[in-house]
Amino acid sequence: MPNRTPRTAMVLAAGLGKRMRPITDTIPKPLVPVAGKTLLDWGLDALQAEDVERAVVNVHYLADQIDAHVSQRVSPRITVSDERRELLDSAGGIVKALPQLGDQPFYILNADTFWLDQSPSSLSRLAALWDDGRMDILLMLASMDDVTGHSGSTDFLLDGDGRLERAKGDPSGLVYAGAGIVHPRIFDGADTIPHSLNAYFDRAIAAGRLHGMVMRGRWITVGTPDAIAPAEATVAAWRQQEQ
Repeated sequence: MPNRTPRTAMVLAAGLGKRMRPITDTIPKPLVPVAGKTLLDWGLDALQAEDVERAVVNVHYLADQIDAHVSQRVSPRITVSDERRELLDSAGGIVKALPQLGDQPFYILNADTFWLDQSPSSLSRLAALWDDGRMDILLMLASMDDVTGHSGSTDFLLDGDGRLERAKGDPSGLVYAGAGIVHPRIFDGADTIPHSLNAYFDRAIAAGRLHGMVMRGRWITVGTPDAIAPAEATVAAWRQQEQ
């Protein structure tokens, strides 16, 4: 079978990180260190492990710091999408970056969450599951038992064929774990204006083309300063278990 692993990725790193103040008064949230590396590098390292060639990282708040940080990386090759003049939200940021992402499916990653994997990796499992004919978007999901730092409700319900519907708070649902694969065709005709990926999720649901995959491991979100200690404890326990 041909290698279906995406060669490119979009890393969403342009948020304001207001809930992480006062830490984010001086550094952007993607550069907050957790368990020995920045939140951004947790994601970029996961892409590197899959031999992703190029990652587009969008920037807005304290953008110069992210510019300087990613310039030190060799792999994946980083291209910065500059949103200093206007913050474009998740979908708007992708639309602006489309010329750099190409016409093939690409990974999307949130730069302010990360995960700990069992083997095979979650990104490689996403790539193996991707089906151009049936899917427009494939999301990585986590069960509520496998998350650290998540204080909200569930996001999606997964049916037997892998299709997703909105959970609407159903406790049996799953949490969107901040990663996935997207086909760029969903943005055909879209304007480069601030708007959210949620609209595209809903369109794909209506068409039966939003699919999901449950990760095997631990998903960690660090939304506030007091979430750093539980996140680091989770990483330490995971590393101990892996020894």
